[in-house]
Amino acid sequence: MNRLRRKACVALLLFTLFIFGTMMGLRTLKPTDGFSDLAPGMELMPLIGERMDQRPNQVVESAGQNGGGGSDTKILFSNSGPDHSIFYDIHIFYYLWYGSPQMDGSYIHWDHVLVPHWDPKIAASHPKGRHNPPDDIASSYYPELGPYSSRDPDVIESHMAQIEAAAAGVVVLSWYPPDVADEHGKPTEDVVPAVMDAAHRHSIKVAFHLQPYKGRTDLTVHDNIKYIIDKYGKHRAFYRFKSSTGKILPLFYVYDSYLTPPEAWAELLTVRGSHSLRGTPYDGIFIALIVEERHKQDILTGGFDGMYTYFASNGFSFGSSHQNWKAIKAFCDKNNLLFVPSAGPGYMDTAVRPWNNHNTRNRVNGRYYETSLQAAMSVRPDIITVTSFNEWHEGTQIERAVPKKTVARLYLDYKPHQPDHYLELTRKWAEHFSKEKEQWLM
Repeated sequence: MNRLRRKACVALLLFTLFIFGTMMGLRTLKPTDGFSDLAPGMELMPLIGERMDQRPNQVVESAGQNGGGGSDTKILFSNSGPDHSIFYDIHIFYYLWYGSPQMDGSYIHWDHVLVPHWDPKIAASHPKGRHNPPDDIASSYYPELGPYSSRDPDVIESHMAQIEAAAAGVVVLSWYPPDVADEHGKPTEDVVPAVMDAAHRHSIKVAFHLQPYKGRTDLTVHDNIKYIIDKYGKHRAFYRFKSSTGKILPLFYVYDSYLTPPEAWAELLTVRGSHSLRGTPYDGIFIALIVEERHKQDILTGGFDGMYTYFASNGFSFGSSHQNWKAIKAFCDKNNLLFVPSAGPGYMDTAVRPWNNHNTRNRVNGRYYETSLQAAMSVRPDIITVTSFNEWHEGTQIERAVPKKTVARLYLDYKPHQPDHYLELTRKWAEHFSKEKEQWLM
């Protein structure tokens, strides 16, 4: 009887081991789930609970040895806030160009024109004119705050509270020089102090996103940087980070940097430049926009310290295509440059470019955003940018949106989720990014 009992126990043990081994084998399988038809080039990424590639970060030398202008660009892994609720390696693009009749005398940007296609034949088959707020705004989504003014103190406070809830530690402020604006708006530099004060109240830092304007050159950017640092450099919300050599420098994103020749940028951003910022009180970390593949070398030649991708439409450009991020990161590591990928919740700009539906990227209830964030994390960047908090024209906002139906329009919304769905997703992934970085350092 004892021998039969022992045989039964051994058989039970072997059966248990077989079942366990089978279950572990099944866990390694990754069935497709439809992400492949979200956008060109999108690939499945590991799920949020899975470990990623644990290869150690490549050790890099000073940028000065690679033609980068002698700046120290490889930032250290940044820490979260004192209570680990804010993460300063998550940067989010923020726009100040909206206006309302109550605050500005008229609607600004909410009444954006319908931009015609450059081909007259295509343009003829699409609507023309401009939007008519408040029921008809230049967005496929409708903000919870309505068509607001960016200079409304209550709006600014709400925005900073939402960004704090999302755990994004750095607001990247779309910036034009005093008395200068984009072609559809009005100057907003006078609003910057209020934004910085509100950001500070929420433990958020502010970096500057230098926008293109008529006559922008390396010389005018020199003056712009001097103006920003002189005016805001002592503000407690002004964003700086520590480089690998211990220098603490402000960081600037330069939108459409490719519009200026790299040789001109080199006059500003390399140590031998005729009006170089390097080694002066106005030195910083300058991040250029990569759109086309050839821009990699131009960015290096121009003396920039890194590159970012900005666009939230995967497959729209070389830089915004997730499948190219590994190669871009390898180029940056080799040349001691920062690579800052930009993740977005989706893309839909047909409210202002009605002919551009081929670049629309459906949100899929947040799955597109999570896939984008995972793609960014998979290349082990020092910083991830989010496009955007409130670029409503292009449908990349994570700001709270609500259902809205008018006689003429039915707006998209975040259902079946709540208006703060994308804020919650941002926080979840910011926390995950921080935990992954801890693993990378082990």
